[in-house]
Amino acid sequence: MKKMHYLSCLVLMLVSWSCNDEKFLDKDPTNILTNDKVWQSPNLVLTVLVDLYDRYPDMQSTERWVEYANFDEAFASSSGEYYRHKNQEYSYDWWNYWDYSYLREMNLFIQKCEQATQLSAGDKTRFLAEARYLRASFYFEEVKRMGGVPLILEPLAYNFSGDPTYLQYARAKESEIYDFVIAEMEAIKNDLPADANVKSRATKGLALATEARAALYAGSIAKYGVNTPQVSLPGGEVGIAADKAAGYYQKALKAAEELIALGQYSLYLKKPTDLQDNFASLFTDKSNNAEVLFVKDFKLKSGKTVDWTISNQPRSVAEEQQGGRLNPSLNLVQSFEKLDNTFAPYAYTEANGGYRYFANPLELFAGRDARLGGTVILPGSQFKSKTVDIWAGYILANNSIITGDNFGSRKVLPGKTTEEQVVGFDGPIDGLEYSAQTGFYVRKYQDPTVGSGQLGTRSEVWWIRYRYAEVLLNAAEAAFELGQSAKAAEYLNQVRKRAGFTKDLVAADLSFDRIVHERKVELAFENHIFWDLKRWRLAHVVWNGNATDLTTQPGVATETSTRIFGLWPYKIYAPGTEQNGKWVFRKIIPSNVTNPHRFRLGNYYSFINEDIRNNNPKIVKNPNQ
Repeated sequence: MKKMHYLSCLVLMLVSWSCNDEKFLDKDPTNILTNDKVWQSPNLVLTVLVDLYDRYPDMQSTERWVEYANFDEAFASSSGEYYRHKNQEYSYDWWNYWDYSYLREMNLFIQKCEQATQLSAGDKTRFLAEARYLRASFYFEEVKRMGGVPLILEPLAYNFSGDPTYLQYARAKESEIYDFVIAEMEAIKNDLPADANVKSRATKGLALATEARAALYAGSIAKYGVNTPQVSLPGGEVGIAADKAAGYYQKALKAAEELIALGQYSLYLKKPTDLQDNFASLFTDKSNNAEVLFVKDFKLKSGKTVDWTISNQPRSVAEEQQGGRLNPSLNLVQSFEKLDNTFAPYAYTEANGGYRYFANPLELFAGRDARLGGTVILPGSQFKSKTVDIWAGYILANNSIITGDNFGSRKVLPGKTTEEQVVGFDGPIDGLEYSAQTGFYVRKYQDPTVGSGQLGTRSEVWWIRYRYAEVLLNAAEAAFELGQSAKAAEYLNQVRKRAGFTKDLVAADLSFDRIVHERKVELAFENHIFWDLKRWRLAHVVWNGNATDLTTQPGVATETSTRIFGLWPYKIYAPGTEQNGKWVFRKIIPSNVTNPHRFRLGNYYSFINEDIRNNNPKIVKNPNQ
């Protein structure tokens, strides 16, 4: 009680002193940075800009591993995520994005920067260009998800008049948003540093890469939108006229080739004698990596690390009992073509349906695109210099199976008296979360550094948003769509040679299927396949809700792929036979895959929430919802 009385008296004394000091209220606070102070210092301005960069929107990323299990790339081996393989239809608002508070902060930044008088001309020019880059990227993300949105380029403020109608903007046309993104990249590219060593801030190369990607998306929607005429609105908020396609493809090709001509970027090839490891290293090597254009970076002991490795590392080699959550699908794994430029499912059975026998499990995957081993951890492959232990059990001579229900389970085999291991320490075990329920683990972005799999350490591997290989693929696609197949083949071949292909594609080999395939295998787990199938108007065709078998034509873009398949390796236990100790495979569907994915026409553009439309009657609803 005495203590409370003392504190009360002290507060009254402080108030009295402050009221008697006429200059007290005129003193600047010492713990608050005012706008004026921020705009006097380039370092303080940069801190504001860093926050805007940090909020750059990604749908799929290494910080959101589970989003890769939404479609047909992977299975979520985590019990809380099995619903993704049980829901037949995607909700209309699954991937919506409408963050105008973020936009307002960027508009305010641009306004304040334009008004700043104490920054050097060089700093001011770069800051403005970077903010405009982020704002245009925001609109690119919005238009990908929502279609045309209100195009607001100034910070709006309510005047308390009681009439908010002047703040209500109608949706721009979808083409107008793409035109804005493309125009902004052209306007700012020469105000940004042409420095390939800059990875986490905007550069000239990044502006050109973004322009090429945006123009390619717009061109695709214009060309292939005719296949889904229902996916449009009469005001153009959704849908782009077909006669605009060629113009967009020309802009995409021009921007990509301008970036290529800079000569600052190149495909990663530090390990030419091991192209699988080379491809995997591309995503983890942060030293002089000339392929990378734009990243979200992480740093150990900074409070900003990423748990992709902890979440997805193979359990058998994990530094803690963590990992195994994302299992690549056989759908994806069989998409990697043979090195003779042909497509084929894996030949794990004979013509009569019997087993094919292998001396080790990796034999089945030999002679394939090197990107396979750089993207997927296969049975028998290594991670952190240890062999991953993926095998489902023993198959006996009578075709019965001996296996277990936990990692590394042990049982007594026929003719023996002591227990021994009968299933891999990575599984696969159906329904056991964190085991390799498809027979595979993800390799891309896995950090090979010791300690990266520990909860107290985690990983500093960056998340790559733009890289040079995609620029080449964008150039190839735009050239192909413009009828320049020889040029398209030239760009594809550059990417394919890095993957181990020795026979070049020629103009006659080029097809739309080839374009689709190359992006699927090069850019897996990089936040592309969903947006690609949407812009090509193939999402409702590939994910059509029909429970079909795994395609035998993995190189055909329109093949249905609605359920996750796996491929399990087994050991043969048949003492006294030549097959004893050999490996065989069985195709499976995880038991938690109970419904095929169905992408509806209403999923091409996400649902605009009712509260947004109620507050602004000018916002029209997206179609087919």
